[in-house]
Amino acid sequence: MSALLWLAAAIVLVVAEMFGGELVLLMLAGGAFAAAGVDFVWEPPLWVEGLVFAVVSVLLLVAVRPVAKRHMLNRPAVLMNTEALEGRAAIVTEKVDQHDGRVKIGGDIWSARTMDPAEVIEPGTHVTVVQIDGATAVVWRP
Repeated sequence: MSALLWLAAAIVLVVAEMFGGELVLLMLAGGAFAAAGVDFVWEPPLWVEGLVFAVVSVLLLVAVRPVAKRHMLNRPAVLMNTEALEGRAAIVTEKVDQHDGRVKIGGDIWSARTMDPAEVIEPGTHVTVVQIDGATAVVWRP
């Protein structure tokens, strides 16, 4: 009967972990699952189940959690939206100066202006997108 209580505790801990994300409650849920398994296979006294819960939880917290946290934090950043355009090559489609112009970045046409106010870039020139300022690409001719 206490196996069901351990399972219920484990499920509550897993659900609570979804709101926290620190992996502590998930490790405790692992201990609760282990205690439920011990109770299901062999019905020991309650103190043995508590000991299994404590030992497994501590082992998970010490051995598994640091590795899991490291993997969660070391994911490579994926650039999205306009951040992904900075540094990309573009082709000038209409003359670009300090105020106006058009460039083709990938398959899209963007309004553009030059990084250097004195520079004028003619159509057909390859440029590099330095930054995106609102809906305008700031470009530079290397």
